[in-house]
Amino acid sequence: MERAEKQELIASLHDVFAGAASVVVVHYDGLSVAEITALRSQMREVGASLKVTKNRLTRLALKGTEYEGISDLFTGPTAIGFADDPVAAPKALAEYAKKNEKLRLLGGGMGSTVLDQAGVKALAELPSLDELRGKLVGLLQAPAQKLAAVTQAPAGQLARVFGAYSNKDAA
Repeated sequence: MERAEKQELIASLHDVFAGAASVVVVHYDGLSVAEITALRSQMREVGASLKVTKNRLTRLALKGTEYEGISDLFTGPTAIGFADDPVAAPKALAEYAKKNEKLRLLGGGMGSTVLDQAGVKALAELPSLDELRGKLVGLLQAPAQKLAAVTQAPAGQLARVFGAYSNKDAA
């Protein structure tokens, strides 16, 4: 790799670290190309990305970002998972790591907070941003539905009473 290519790679990784809501560092030792491709497609489905990195260049790219504290995780065959949603990348990587022992979670970061392996797993158990939005909308709609049901109940009871009187008069 030429010097210009390295500088370009460092700049692109720096942009990734500057824009990511969370970053997860994993060891992928022993994964085949097909397994990494499958993992990448699973990550894309949830809005996350996986990038195999060169450790020395990644440490250089980390300088000046919030994630500078995770630079000591980059030893051996490492890859990074990142996303705009803080929960998407940890969740996808933790699920894949449960199925495949060759992928090991090392740690990561969320903002300036450095996460160890347990922290990444705890973050993976949280609901995603879309799930939280759905729950919030459900909570906001529930009172309106209950209010509509309560206001319709007396009218329905009156209609039943009038119906009973009309049936009584017809008989």
